[in-house]
Amino acid sequence: MKKTLAFIIALAMVFCLSLAVADGDRVTATGKGQGIDGDVVVKIEADQNKIYSVEVVEQNETPGIGSVAVEKLPDAIVEANSLLVDSISGATVTSVAITTAVREALTSAGLDPAAFENEIAAPEAPAEKENVTLDCDIVIVGAGGAGLTAAVRANQEGAKVLVLEKMAMVGGNSLKASGGMNCAGTKFQEAQGITDSGVQEFIEDTMNGGHQMNDLALVTTMAENSAAAVEWLESIGAPLPKVAATGGTTHKYLHSPEDGSPVGSYLVAKLNEQAQKQGIEIMLNTTATEIRMQDGAAVGVKAEDAVHEYTINAKAVILASGGFGSNFELMTSFNPSLANAVTTNHPGATGDGILMAEAVGAATVDMDQIQLHPTVYQATSMLVSEKMRSLGAILVNQEGKRFTNDLSTRDAVSAAELEQTGGYAYIIFDQNLVDHNKSAKEYIEKGMAASGETYEDLAKNMGLEGDAVAAFVSTMETWNKAVADGNDAEFGRNNGMDDDLSTAPFYAIQIAPGIHHTMGGVKIDTNTEVINTKGEVIPGLYAAGEVTGGVHGGNRIGGNAVCDFVVFGRIAGQQAAAYATQ
Repeated sequence: MKKTLAFIIALAMVFCLSLAVADGDRVTATGKGQGIDGDVVVKIEADQNKIYSVEVVEQNETPGIGSVAVEKLPDAIVEANSLLVDSISGATVTSVAITTAVREALTSAGLDPAAFENEIAAPEAPAEKENVTLDCDIVIVGAGGAGLTAAVRANQEGAKVLVLEKMAMVGGNSLKASGGMNCAGTKFQEAQGITDSGVQEFIEDTMNGGHQMNDLALVTTMAENSAAAVEWLESIGAPLPKVAATGGTTHKYLHSPEDGSPVGSYLVAKLNEQAQKQGIEIMLNTTATEIRMQDGAAVGVKAEDAVHEYTINAKAVILASGGFGSNFELMTSFNPSLANAVTTNHPGATGDGILMAEAVGAATVDMDQIQLHPTVYQATSMLVSEKMRSLGAILVNQEGKRFTNDLSTRDAVSAAELEQTGGYAYIIFDQNLVDHNKSAKEYIEKGMAASGETYEDLAKNMGLEGDAVAAFVSTMETWNKAVADGNDAEFGRNNGMDDDLSTAPFYAIQIAPGIHHTMGGVKIDTNTEVINTKGEVIPGLYAAGEVTGGVHGGNRIGGNAVCDFVVFGRIAGQQAAAYATQ
């Protein structure tokens, strides 16, 4: 009788709701969609004909990437009264999660989502774009880590700066940096009693990691200026006090945020905040198309957005537009085997700045040097931070065994993985590591990791079978003893061994190599001046970050990209300001 009564009440409620909706009354409801960082939950207010509001009430999307879609897409849905709004470029997964959540909310409210699938007429392209001329001291192409650093530094030197960014958000590939920033001779190292991580050792590790293909002068400049760079970051409210080792280094150089946050999104947020404080103008969705030259010197750029053609007059130009790790046509022209690889790069990493520089006579170096990162979660192309291994994680294969020095250089570890059964491996970590690393918590929350209360349970949940389960248990016991003894007799690992992997529960993420960094790019000198094909400086043209080549040689050491963009971003800003205001 109680079940029958409950059913009648529920049916009546549905009927009343249907009547309310049918009468055009507004209703509220919630729905959820799967984002890249867990569920995205929205709350809507709507009736049969109109969506009045969309509010994201729960989300854990990546700051500066998914968060941009969270900020912009709900209003776009309401304004268009449609679910068929364009995804936010660079944040497609989060965009789809939001529209999925709205769709679910409409359905739960007794509304038909199909009523809101009306095609949105594309805005009419103007017969002619409006021509606009802008003037500044320095125009910077790209608002990633290098561009934002250069902008802040140049403005501190008194220059009027304009930044162009073709994407809908700042950050570029820098947002994806998850480990830290390599630096030598810092006060943070000194405070922790680290005395063997000097500038010369940093230079040697970087040159050895790059197979001696690096430009020694650039590497020396990076190392010698790294401590000052990390102190400058602290001066703008972005300290990096934690210090650890990273793959391919013999000492502890890797500086990261106190709370274990991914270094890239942390620094981009801090740099962007500082740029706003200083009143620096950043034009989003604006693509630079050409470097303007006069009498052999760079004097500005041409650019465009949806409705404008810009002629930007500047006394100096800084290219900070990133690499080409999302331009498969360009990458495969150097290495055809990359055609089917996944990439960790953001969609805007297409090498535009390199091509524009070449068009005005710039030389390039190391364009065929394209790095694979060994720990990429293939389903979403998400990078599993190298810092995981710096804090003690190890790699095992399908046979349950370690197969390489887990903290060797990225190219060496990637090559070793590709030789394993299936061409993939697992990164293994424990609860102690999770408790000390924010990224590890996020990987678990995203559903990337298998887990187990014992090594045997974890092995089975990883899909290991038969002898591989026992081999995995033995591998873990052997590794823990190696940590206790301070000696990895199997593979000679000598870093990231401060803690063993003995704290349950235990975790594993299946990973394989993915395209991560393009080491080649525009040729620069130690003042970040762009060099032409005759070996001469192109006056007024500077470059910093992944758009340049020479710093990393044949393989980039983890943590050096952040050091690269901060050190050379600062130099570019300072040098361009001196040139522009002389």
